[in-house]
Amino acid sequence: MTTDTSKDILQKFIFDNGAVRGELIEISNAWREIQARHDYPAAVKGLLGEMVAAAALLSANLKFNGSIVMQIHGDGPVRLLVVECDAELRLRATAKLAPDANVADDASLTDLLNVGGHGRFVITLDPQDKVPGQQPYQGVVPLDGDDIATVIENYMLRSEQMETKLWLAADDNVARGLLLQKLPRNSAIEGQVAQASEEEDLETWTRAGMLGATLKREELLNTDVPTLLNRLFWEETIRVFEPLHPVFHCTCSREKVGNMLKMLGRDEVESALADLGQLGINCDFCGKHYAFDAVDCAQLFATDTTADAVAPVSAVKH
Repeated sequence: MTTDTSKDILQKFIFDNGAVRGELIEISNAWREIQARHDYPAAVKGLLGEMVAAAALLSANLKFNGSIVMQIHGDGPVRLLVVECDAELRLRATAKLAPDANVADDASLTDLLNVGGHGRFVITLDPQDKVPGQQPYQGVVPLDGDDIATVIENYMLRSEQMETKLWLAADDNVARGLLLQKLPRNSAIEGQVAQASEEEDLETWTRAGMLGATLKREELLNTDVPTLLNRLFWEETIRVFEPLHPVFHCTCSREKVGNMLKMLGRDEVESALADLGQLGINCDFCGKHYAFDAVDCAQLFATDTTADAVAPVSAVKH
């Protein structure tokens, strides 16, 4: 197996002697694309980068054609963090800060998002090919943990009944992460030679977690995926798959922005047009600008179609 070091990489692996799977991820190109249109404070970058790595790690195990949307709604200087990743590992992400936000470089997750204890963590599983009447699955829980990894571990255990261990780190240049999951007994694992006993499963899970716990933030930030895999698990019998390659991709479109305006209603849109003359809307994920004049808006309300999803957008402006 060869690794293309010019691409972002997600490496899956399994343990031959236990129902345990793992993934290592390194996102640099897509992470720089996400940051290119925003100047987030350092602490916000760190949290958003960790969420980007986590969303890709979880999306790599999706069993349907669709997306994971991971959100944290905050009650502090950061009001919202959003990361979306689909089954093809196409990523986008954004953050919303309070207008008067003053963020220290060493601010914690609690300082940024859970000052009053009202922060919420939301995961939405959104199939692309929904049957009529089907709604996306959404889980909403309090922010239970002092960092992104712990919040997600607690969510996975309580909502998905799956033991999960995560180690995440991000800076201006890279977002990396390690995921380990203890799978249910008798689960079929692609590529595993034989079914391990319950005792072997537990021993493997415990040992894998202890090895993962030796990983420190600086090591995670400064070590590439092949080196980390070898350094952590060189004594284990693991099976490694062909690497996957996350990329930045925004799904915004003029049609989706138009549908967002339709959801606001004719009266509100016409009132904004009267004040501004033209509506200018920027996608919060990629920064693309969409302009709608009076004729464009009249055409919107001449039809009745509405899209299922709308890309988050910034405030209407000239």
